[in-house]
Amino acid sequence: MSFNHLLQPPGSVNSFCCATDLYFLIKVNITVCLLFSFLLGHIPTLSKAEENYSVVHDLFLHWAEIYGPVFKINILHRVMIYSTSPESVKECLMSSKYPKDPYTYNQLFNLFGKRFLGKGLLTDPDHDHWYHQRRIMDPAFSNTYLKEMIGIFNERAEQMMEKLEEKADGHQEVSMHSIINRVTLDVITKVAFGMDLGLVEGNKTDFPNAISKVLTGMMRYMQNPYMQYFPKHWAFVREVQESADLLRKTGKECISQRKKAMQNGEELPKDILTKILQCAELENALDDEIMLDNFITFFIAGQETTANQLSFTVMELTRQPEIMTKLRMEVDEVIGFKRDISYDDIQNLNYMTQVLKESLRFYPPGPGTSRYLKEDTIFEGIKIPGGVSITFNTYVMGRMEKFFQDPCKFDPERFHPAAVKPYFCYFPFALGPRSCLGQIFSQLEAKVILSKLIQRFEFELVPGQSFEIKDTGTLRPRDGVVCTLKSRA
Repeated sequence: MSFNHLLQPPGSVNSFCCATDLYFLIKVNITVCLLFSFLLGHIPTLSKAEENYSVVHDLFLHWAEIYGPVFKINILHRVMIYSTSPESVKECLMSSKYPKDPYTYNQLFNLFGKRFLGKGLLTDPDHDHWYHQRRIMDPAFSNTYLKEMIGIFNERAEQMMEKLEEKADGHQEVSMHSIINRVTLDVITKVAFGMDLGLVEGNKTDFPNAISKVLTGMMRYMQNPYMQYFPKHWAFVREVQESADLLRKTGKECISQRKKAMQNGEELPKDILTKILQCAELENALDDEIMLDNFITFFIAGQETTANQLSFTVMELTRQPEIMTKLRMEVDEVIGFKRDISYDDIQNLNYMTQVLKESLRFYPPGPGTSRYLKEDTIFEGIKIPGGVSITFNTYVMGRMEKFFQDPCKFDPERFHPAAVKPYFCYFPFALGPRSCLGQIFSQLEAKVILSKLIQRFEFELVPGQSFEIKDTGTLRPRDGVVCTLKSRA
């Protein structure tokens, strides 16, 4: 089967020829205005997706269920392939042969003219350059090194528990997403950079708002890279630019101070930044701009996503009392009344691992990734020409009946060690050589925080909340998971 037969959303039949050899004479079988614009492609459809769907990924799910494992959309003159084929996931993500899509990730180099993620680990499409960075970063995210950070995870999580104790009267309403977002930011700034923000304790700083603003800016910029040229968006664009400046300025000061301390032979904090700088010095690779790119990347890819995962997990646990009961029994057995949770304790929380994996299946904060096809490729019998990007969406595949029975049911038993699991349709941290560097960090942090929450409190959702998802650059609970709490003690 050739590329010309890839299905499009339904409607009247039209055909057109793109201006370059990259885009081929194709049949478009979609309704003009409602689903397709000759000039803009599917941009209008995607922009209006939330009118009919919780998030745009539900539209992709709808298309995948109707049109099969490989379909395409048009963004202006660009053709983008979407695939829900496990074969294609395995081929493209498990191999270094397929680079990250330069068009998509180069858009994140700058954000409205301000350097943003640059050429950090998340965005660098050059495999050799990325590999050099990854080799420098890997030791700081190893199991061995992270074991030594467990004390900070405990300390910051305890501060959160103390704040929640003040509100645990069964009446005061608490936005769980808000406080979890603060504690994960406290954790990553301390563990990664030796910074004490004290957000859980109520300290005021522009840092959380700056991260939120650039995430929103990133999403809107990806949807419409030309919005900065329209006066009605200028105020928002300025706020995003100022936020990006603040994050890079903070990172620059932090890195500069640490390098100066190293040069002076001072005692250094035992954190991720120190380890990275030491490894970079050995590699003779102290590029300050790349360091700053990764400073921003850690917050965008590491802090927000963990907070969202935990928030979704709490939301589901309050809706699934039988799962909460089983998880609480495990926490009571493994952790008991201990305040200092050890690394070995975490390894014994098997059911919690299943719960967190199921949360990532149904609510992946980072829903997808894309690769660039340099050469003609065949997936599912469909020939795809070289010179296009291909996107893989774990949100979509995680909600498809063909891969997960009763996919809308929250069921941690899917991830029981003895359960039969489908291959290459679950990748919340991506797969292969470019899988997420911080996934061990993220899940270690999540387990410490969740263990303490379950150990200490009973939760009840405040009635009237939506369980829908909000896309703010990462996927998060729309209404913030507002709960009332009671102490178990």
